Amino acid sequence: MRVREWDPARAPEAEIDAVLRALNEIVAVDVPEDPPWRITRFREYLAVTMPGERRTSWLAVSDDGEILGHASLLALEEIGVLELSVVPSARHSRVGTALLGAVARRAAEEGFESVGVEVIGGTPAVKFFETHGFECAFIETRNLLDLGGVDWLRLGEMAAGIGAGYRVEYHPGGPPESHYAAYAAAKEAARAAVVEDLELRPSSYDAERLRASLATLHARGLKPYIVLAVHEATDEIAGLTEVVVPAQRPTRADQYDTIEVPSHRGYGISRAIKARMLFELRAAEPHLLDVQTWNALENEPLLQVNAELGFKPDREWREYEADVVDLLRRLKS
Repeated sequence: MRVREWDPARAPEAEIDAVLRALNEIVAVDVPEDPPWRITRFREYLAVTMPGERRTSWLAVSDDGEILGHASLLALEEIGVLELSVVPSARHSRVGTALLGAVARRAAEEGFESVGVEVIGGTPAVKFFETHGFECAFIETRNLLDLGGVDWLRLGEMAAGIGAGYRVEYHPGGPPESHYAAYAAAKEAARAAVVEDLELRPSSYDAERLRASLATLHARGLKPYIVLAVHEATDEIAGLTEVVVPAQRPTRADQYDTIEVPSHRGYGISRAIKARMLFELRAAEPHLLDVQTWNALENEPLLQVNAELGFKPDREWREYEADVVDLLRRLKS
């Protein structure tokens, strides 16, 4: 077995196909309730990054050329974010450790003091990362909504239940540029109230980053849908919710941010805009089966809204962090 650096942007189609097959082997064993990934825009999903960010990838390959695992390191401003997966048949044979070593060495070369990783609860990755000294820094729960079980009549009442003085806007593909500054300002206004995590999925708190983020989503094959609540007297964005439908998994949508600006709380904004979003998704994405969202247990108001919409708790999602110097020392011992 050997580990080699790998560039998905220039890799042969056969390697992209092989990585997809390996990923789906892992999904089938670790999270069998999840839909399999598709080849559509899969190369772009692996290769494209935000301007100013860079991702380095590696493959673990057997002596006969079979892909045993994949890892990547995304260089953000303050932390390196790693992803690592090993096919079930190759586990417990130090494939994961070899990939982690490649990631740790590159993180040290890049000057990162720490690396973070998202780990799905109830999978072997939990023990793997804890054994290598990673410490859990943040836990949230994934919740799933089965669109086949939605009470659409009740949902319509929720969508109409926003307070007087607000209008709801729907923007497939992303908000219009005229909204960028207000959109980013709404995220910044709500930022202080959010439970601090490792920022492994940093949000867009200024207009330029928002513009770049939307362009990157589209380039990776991820279609965003936006619903806004606008305060009519001031034209301020009082709340927003974002859902992304990946070309690689078109039957399952990913909920991104849902935000209420603190000064506009108490008017039923989150419930109304999330309910409106589900109606729009039903019309725009007829093949969609479910929506997944992640919430910290401390975020009781949004958990309550999700429960009223019909979301059900599914799995823990954990963020782990490790000191790079300590990680390298452990890997050498």
